[in-house]
Amino acid sequence: MTRPRGGAAIAVAVLVAVAGCTAEQTEGASGPAKSGSGTGGAALAAVDSLTVKGRAPKTGYSRERFGTAWADTDSNSCDTRDDILKRDLKQARFTGGHCKVFYGLLDPDPYSGKDITYRRGRSQVDIDHLVALSDAWQKGAKYWDASKRIALANDPLNLLAVDAGTNRGKGDGDAATWLPPDKSYRCAYVAAQVAVKKKYGLWVTAAERSAMRKVLAGCPGQKLPTGGTPTKAPERFRAR
Repeated sequence: MTRPRGGAAIAVAVLVAVAGCTAEQTEGASGPAKSGSGTGGAALAAVDSLTVKGRAPKTGYSRERFGTAWADTDSNSCDTRDDILKRDLKQARFTGGHCKVFYGLLDPDPYSGKDITYRRGRSQVDIDHLVALSDAWQKGAKYWDASKRIALANDPLNLLAVDAGTNRGKGDGDAATWLPPDKSYRCAYVAAQVAVKKKYGLWVTAAERSAMRKVLAGCPGQKLPTGGTPTKAPERFRAR
């Protein structure tokens, strides 16, 4: 068996009673895993449930439209970035309690296949939005209320710890314009994008749907990831 990439397999959210941040974060998705994992049915079949439309203009987009970065929308007293680092890194070590990760191993990075050491303050690790927020804005999120945009930006189903350099090469690309260099991870990556777009009702372009089908046709057993947090953030959170 090959070792899992980007953390444990995406799974149905496991609900646990959390007191502050002392319990392990298990709610929502972990890093998309290799072919065959997941619980939500065939990812390839789910592609056809997505609405196909043209890309809308990027006019009006800003990161602030999706709220303050890494808001604690699951109310576990840890910010979302540290939640994902804790979930995806091996041998995670903390400072000042059980939230702030100061060290860990991305073993391996799901996008490049490299092993990367995370050190707080000089990190080579990004938390990627699998469906980029700019892409989401141009494919439906522009028309949502703020609480849904905030939810998308902090949903573990849409987040993954990855190599910073590789991630920045992705930009706001969709499946038609960017795929992970590590080909063994592409099925899981595309399945996760399908899951996020289906959950939030985001549309895809015709080229994007074609690219999704092409990747997933090579792994018809790939399951659709499920889980994550609700699609509406608590009312106390605001966005511009």
